[in-house]
Amino acid sequence: MSHAAAVQATGKLKYENISEFIGSRILNSKEELLSGELGSELRELLEQRGVLVLPKIDFSDDEQVQFTETIGKFLPEIQGQKVYNISLDKEKNPNRDYLKGSLYWHLDGTMNKVPIGAAILTSKVLPTWGGNTEFCNTYAAYEQLSEEDKRLVADKKAMHSAWTSLFYYEPEPSSEQLNALMGLGEVNLPLVWTHQSGRKSLVLGCTAHHVLDMTPTESTRLLVRLREWATQPKFVYSHEWSVGDTVIWDNTGTMHRAMPYDPDCGRLLHRTKTEGVEPIQ
Repeated sequence: MSHAAAVQATGKLKYENISEFIGSRILNSKEELLSGELGSELRELLEQRGVLVLPKIDFSDDEQVQFTETIGKFLPEIQGQKVYNISLDKEKNPNRDYLKGSLYWHLDGTMNKVPIGAAILTSKVLPTWGGNTEFCNTYAAYEQLSEEDKRLVADKKAMHSAWTSLFYYEPEPSSEQLNALMGLGEVNLPLVWTHQSGRKSLVLGCTAHHVLDMTPTESTRLLVRLREWATQPKFVYSHEWSVGDTVIWDNTGTMHRAMPYDPDCGRLLHRTKTEGVEPIQ
């Protein structure tokens, strides 16, 4: 198939799909994207494809905020800032240790009453090696489950907590570290999120501690098997960053993770996000 044949259009939106189950590359100009005229089309495509890539669009911070506002209701950080530094450089992010959990599959905001909607990253400084961001489509992963597995997970819930993810990157944490994250609480979430649209997606990731009403062994086997299923290559898109790239993902229908990279390299991404519209239920 030629490049031209792969280009699709919905209204004024021009794009090409990256793979069968996840990802589309947006081909519109920066001016078109900032106009606000493509907002509804972008939201619809994002819900269907999970991840949208804007190659080398070169948004400034103000432009990224403006663009985010076309996608949904803008959600500032808890501290009030509009743009958040994703970096392990302590000068760029004093809370860099918290980001160590981002190296493992997760969705953002499992501890919130309503998880965030869309998240938008723009690359500012590249890593010296590694540092791709990977995404998996949890809608497609659920839809492709066997009917037997759909019945198995239909009514099950798992306990999620921030402290669960701590053990991924700090296997022997101090009591102080542990208690700080335990103070954020715990929440029981369904393994299958039935969205207002009627579609269903899997709810997994490194915050999932155990499945309720299962033995520890059974629970661990199920969570690992589901994670392996959801993150198999056909459901995954791995983005290799160039400076100026912007990537948008539907946090309600994907998981993501950063691939390992030199923590002292200064890698920097700027994130903005939109409010979610529904709780996980």
